[in-house]
Amino acid sequence: MAFRIKLLGLVCLWLIAGDKSVYGQQLYTDLVNLFMGTSGDHGQVSPAATVPFGMVAVGPDSSPRQHAGYDYAETRTSGISVNRLSGVGCGGCGGNLSIRPVAYEQEWKRIPETETASPGYYSVAFDDGTTVCLTATERMAVEKYHFDRKKKEQALYVDFFSSFSGASAQYKKVSDNEIQGVIQGGNTCGVGAYQLAFSLYTDIPFIYTPLEKGKGKLSFDNVEGVEVRIALSSVSPMEASWEVKESLRNNFDQFRRTASDKWNEVLSRIEVEGGTDEERILFYTSLYRASLSPHEVARSGEFYRATDGNLHLADNKTFYSSWSIWDTFRAKFTLLNLLVPDRMPDIAHSLLLLYRNGKEAWSTSFEPTPSVRTEHTATVLLDCYHRGVKGIDFSIAYQAMKEEVDALKPKSPDQQMEAVTDLWTLSQIAAIVGQTEDEQKYKALAEQLFEQTWKKEFMNITPDYAKMGGNGMYQGTAWQYRWAAPFYLDKMKEWVGEEKLVEQLSYFFNHSLYNQGNEPDIHVPYIFNKLGRPDLTRDIVYRLLTDDKMVHLYGGNAEFTTPYVGRAFRNHPEGYMPEMDEDDGTMSAWYAFSAMGLFPLVIGSDEYELVAPLFDKVVLHLPEGRDLVITTKNRKKRNKDAKKVLLNGVELKDFCLRHAALEKGGTLTFVF
Repeated sequence: MAFRIKLLGLVCLWLIAGDKSVYGQQLYTDLVNLFMGTSGDHGQVSPAATVPFGMVAVGPDSSPRQHAGYDYAETRTSGISVNRLSGVGCGGCGGNLSIRPVAYEQEWKRIPETETASPGYYSVAFDDGTTVCLTATERMAVEKYHFDRKKKEQALYVDFFSSFSGASAQYKKVSDNEIQGVIQGGNTCGVGAYQLAFSLYTDIPFIYTPLEKGKGKLSFDNVEGVEVRIALSSVSPMEASWEVKESLRNNFDQFRRTASDKWNEVLSRIEVEGGTDEERILFYTSLYRASLSPHEVARSGEFYRATDGNLHLADNKTFYSSWSIWDTFRAKFTLLNLLVPDRMPDIAHSLLLLYRNGKEAWSTSFEPTPSVRTEHTATVLLDCYHRGVKGIDFSIAYQAMKEEVDALKPKSPDQQMEAVTDLWTLSQIAAIVGQTEDEQKYKALAEQLFEQTWKKEFMNITPDYAKMGGNGMYQGTAWQYRWAAPFYLDKMKEWVGEEKLVEQLSYFFNHSLYNQGNEPDIHVPYIFNKLGRPDLTRDIVYRLLTDDKMVHLYGGNAEFTTPYVGRAFRNHPEGYMPEMDEDDGTMSAWYAFSAMGLFPLVIGSDEYELVAPLFDKVVLHLPEGRDLVITTKNRKKRNKDAKKVLLNGVELKDFCLRHAALEKGGTLTFVF
């Protein structure tokens, strides 16, 4: 959705005007608001131009900036940079190769009324008279700068050291139109690093003047504008230069239309009818955000630089990187398996290769693109396996998975609960690969650690349960981590009783102890289904999605001084609740699943918990021409409970759908 278009420079206006006449119908990209969550600490996302799973996300960086570079509320701009991660914490990472048309000592402000963004495109005018239009391919930024004729000089200033988390670079001018180099950038939270080679190419020759601290000036002779193409490579500047040279057969508008087409193709795979205008925008914006990563680093037959620092061949598969799996393992990859099932075998293979090439809990020192962390990778792979992703060869990674789990030394209660997930996962994978002794060993270790931890730390509720960070727990409370192992819910019922668990879980939500602002408990609303109370799942999920009076006690890392009252998701620049990071598609996946009416409570299983959807009709377009149609019958008000749910006319008494049934397609009907 192209928001905030008022006074666009003519150089960009002709590009925008063409869309409707070409497509002749409403586009799914029209239902994406790229400015949602871009203001202050309300999501930490950006309106940068990118394509699905692209390494490049080119956009403006505010001064001062937010984690993804841009801040809707701040017009001062440091420059236009080529990459960033979406919604991550610790100040983010990326922000490389920042360009601006004014000297560094001069303030540069964007004019908000001229700003527009839609998937694959961004443009804005600045107070110096420059108009900027941006688009991208998977590995190249395309930047158009139109200068004010009254300016005394036409120049671009490039910061080769620019970064959100520290960077250095080596670079040189190789022709009158091109600079090549290599960037070493710090990764999120200052852990690990990535290396990117680049080629910066201009369509008009420039005179290069070096400036201090890794900056340079590109001067042009009496021109109205200049187009800059910046290609990235994990391998070498020459490969990046080849990418640019191959692109010269196409112009800016062709790249922009291709980017829009790619987004429409992805977004069209799930169709919705009904709901409010805002809910449809939130839904498709969520699908968009979930599809920004992982990044497509190398196509089949190309080389990539792996986490061991060496070059490897992407043999018959696309290689992906850029991970924030502590966050995303909870829902995002399960959503991508429904949205882009054609990509999932290669994404899963790329995850397996982490174990072969070098994997650490956080970023290594040799990432091929900005990244965060990779705990619980094995759980993602197990989930992919059970949800029908083809070609997963656990033998590539099994020994390294064992070594990773054997090295765990959990100390705090939250670490112990996360270790339970890893042990349980490994026992399941051991069964798949026929390692019976390992299966029994890790199953016993998982059950032992869960019983020991849960009975000691989580069984007997005390007032301290509500304290954020209590007993050393990371970004959560005892109340929130209490439910961290839903695959052992039967044991919790055995020790406490099902009725008592319902009572305790109801207390948890009724006293606003749930935290939508961070990941540890985002699955918990769906536990009611497993306790025989789908009505309570419906009640809490519906309120989280729609209730403007919902009370939230917690932000991302702490308890609010004053509780936040409102929805966690809104179609607004302050689109996520305060302090809530969108976290690389995790929160978007939660919203999309919940709005559709199904959710993967247990990651690593084949089940989806069912809840009445926000929409009257949802159509999931599945492989081989099949569709799953989710619909409602006799629903007069959305805040009422479904009496039953039918799959192709057969009742699902436990409000649970298996993936094998989902992928066959058919009709899922919620009857009221």
